[in-house]
Amino acid sequence: MGDQTTLLVFAHGDEASAFANVAHLVTGVGKINASVSLAKALAGHAYERVVVLGTAGVVDGERGRLSLDTIYQVTALLQHDYALASPTLKPAGELVLQDTATMATGDQFVTSDEQRTHISGLGAQLVDMEGYAYASVCERFGVPLQLFKIPSDYADSSTTMQDWDDIAVAKSHQLREFWDSKLV
Repeated sequence: MGDQTTLLVFAHGDEASAFANVAHLVTGVGKINASVSLAKALAGHAYERVVVLGTAGVVDGERGRLSLDTIYQVTALLQHDYALASPTLKPAGELVLQDTATMATGDQFVTSDEQRTHISGLGAQLVDMEGYAYASVCERFGVPLQLFKIPSDYADSSTTMQDWDDIAVAKSHQLREFWDSKLV
């Protein structure tokens, strides 16, 4: 990576496939894996920022409102699978994109129209399985976070895990172009 002050993070190896020659951390899927892996990486190291790149499902209303080919900077995060009220987290990293979104995080791959409607009703446009955990860990360590997501699917009944794996590899190349042009 060349920049030892930035920690580049992905949840899944498929999302990082275009970054083989760039130092990065793959935390594993889900809030627990994301929390433990990121906290371990931040402990004892003076990173000036954490940059998370990855994919997310679109949950915002009608299909087509958010583009599957646009990278969005996440500016607010909430949990969709936690019954008790939890605060909305706002990453402290520099805003570099005009295309922004609120993202909901939960420990399930969303493939149900019912789930999608519920999550959209919370005010989220995107959904993933790690973002809230990354934001919580960075906030506690006092490290600015920039979180960028490119939609992989519409988080509905047409979405399958097999499709996601293939799509995530393709999206990794788009994320690499973005990394090279906007973030390095």
